[in-house]
Amino acid sequence: MNETCLYCQQKLRFDVTWSTLLLKFQEQWLCEKCASQLVKIEGKSCTHCSRNLEKLDSSLVDEDICFDCHRWENNGEWRGVLTRNTSIYEYNDFLKEYLARFKYRGDYVLARAFSQQIHELVKTFQYDLAVPIPLSKERQYERGFNQADAILIEAGLKSNHLLTRLHSEKQSKKSRSERIQNQHVFQTTNSSSLKNQSILLIDDIYTTGSTLRQAAKTLKQAGAKEVNSLTIAR
Repeated sequence: MNETCLYCQQKLRFDVTWSTLLLKFQEQWLCEKCASQLVKIEGKSCTHCSRNLEKLDSSLVDEDICFDCHRWENNGEWRGVLTRNTSIYEYNDFLKEYLARFKYRGDYVLARAFSQQIHELVKTFQYDLAVPIPLSKERQYERGFNQADAILIEAGLKSNHLLTRLHSEKQSKKSRSERIQNQHVFQTTNSSSLKNQSILLIDDIYTTGSTLRQAAKTLKQAGAKEVNSLTIAR
């Protein structure tokens, strides 16, 4: 049983109640203070990317779709490429620092904080194969692991490595237009296994949606029937 918070290392407090005795025990990974800083996406959200619409100016919303997704879906090249992205938490300052420590400082164990939630949430999807967004060989060597792969593994799910990345530049340093123009980001490793399959892409953050859509487009060109995605943050 984990006894300290994965993030701040404070000793965890366990309250034994009738509920905890009668129900299956769930491992606790974060203290109350750290857990309280993870803000779940609730209320009205974009039906395409999970963005919280209640926190946006009305001019940036078209019915139940945010303006970014409206632009994607009005572009014939990208319309319907990614059916839907589901994100769990808002990308606030705490989660930004949490994921930075997880990815860039090699703190692999931080992935466990999301393991139970990912495991349960994935059950609500109808899919055939879960595919992590890959890193370039250079980036994976630097970090020691792929964060999307770690999220799947810690959730006890099978990770299917059906994509490879063709370049080593950091997508986070590019503008939205630069990401879109960079068409050839991924390639498939086994096209025959994708025929008529429903794919669930896994990544840590949905930012502009470019990376996930480029991956989805590559998978669909290889024969995938449908592509959805699941991320920790939006």
